[in-house]
Amino acid sequence: MPLLLTLLFVLAYLAIALESPLKINKSATALLGAGLLWTVYALLAGDATQVNAQLSDSLVGTAQIVFFLIAAMAIVEVIDAHDGFEVLTTAIQTRRLSTLMWLVGLFTFFLSSILDNLTTTIVMLSLMKRLLAERQDRLTFAGLIVIAANAGGAWTPIGDVTTTMLWIGGQVTTLAIMQGVFLASLVNLLVPLAAAAWMAGERCVLAPPRADSGDVLPTTPMERSVVLVMGLASLVLVPVFKALTHLPPFLGILLGLGVLWVVADLMHRRKDDDQKRHLTLVSALARIDMGSIVFFIGILLAVAVLEHSHVLAALAQWLDTTVGRLDLIVLVIGLASAVVDNVPLVAASMGMYDLAQYPADHFLWEFMAYCAGTGGSILVIGSASGVAAMGLERIDFMAYLRKTSGLALAGYLAGALVYLAQYRWLH
Repeated sequence: MPLLLTLLFVLAYLAIALESPLKINKSATALLGAGLLWTVYALLAGDATQVNAQLSDSLVGTAQIVFFLIAAMAIVEVIDAHDGFEVLTTAIQTRRLSTLMWLVGLFTFFLSSILDNLTTTIVMLSLMKRLLAERQDRLTFAGLIVIAANAGGAWTPIGDVTTTMLWIGGQVTTLAIMQGVFLASLVNLLVPLAAAAWMAGERCVLAPPRADSGDVLPTTPMERSVVLVMGLASLVLVPVFKALTHLPPFLGILLGLGVLWVVADLMHRRKDDDQKRHLTLVSALARIDMGSIVFFIGILLAVAVLEHSHVLAALAQWLDTTVGRLDLIVLVIGLASAVVDNVPLVAASMGMYDLAQYPADHFLWEFMAYCAGTGGSILVIGSASGVAAMGLERIDFMAYLRKTSGLALAGYLAGALVYLAQYRWLH
């Protein structure tokens, strides 16, 4: 049975990795793989009661992550609908290319730690279209934004889905992951950013011409500011809610979403339905990326089968015997996330290593959060941020490889060395 389950999972994994040439959506493959794996496991295990109990346990863990992501995506959509991000992005005024790189890189890094790396990438790429006239400049900035967004998302529980998974699963805690991974993540950005700014020299850039459409923004400055502050507070205060109540994070963010929903409805209560339709939470829920949500459901349930059938435990034992060093194992996992999606990699790692042996905030989990979160920047297909940039700016795989991959790899290795040195110094 373990061999058959492993074969099915590998086939599903390959189909996910080859989504573009196969022309089959990875969400469909993930659901198909999860369904087949549980079906085969149930038929061969011979104990329906045990399998149903295991499925229920897996469903609870999966649902917590999915509810959290749905609420977070809805909050971000509401902020975007109110043009709340304009409050942040209009602060960037410089025309010097190297200075603009530093501002955009650091701004993206810290914004990604509050939002998520995918949303931050989309927001910053939209800004670059208003700041940069030359396509080659936009491609350079797109690569830096991907690196900065992934680095910024790795060091907070709400900045990257893989760190969120580790946080909800109990592998990391809020303050420990922020203290432990922040410096490594910052170095991951600073190394490629310094190199790119040095190569840019003193050149200045011109902004693209703007058409004077005379259109009026659909929201007032007060409305934009209120929604932005409340939306970001709903995200940032989730770890505080968890620490005070000891309730799961998804409940805290659902509470924040409810408060934001009430405030938004009260704020727009005097407007006509046509005027406020696109500003409501109902409209935001319709715009969230349900394809990604479905993918997370499928892949997490598929990995759960390997955990319950002890395939992942056997894999962990084999890695320990063959490689022998946790730091090298995690480094390889991070490099692998440049080729395949980091969500199933982290999900598999969570099943491979037991919390009883590797408790919360263990070296393994913190280094995993860094490596899996930032390793995807090395190739454009290695992270949701890269895929988003690929679509929005029509970035060619080879062009990213030439312009950005070397910088991203240098940052990844430099950050890893910083984390290892910091860990050994503090422990």
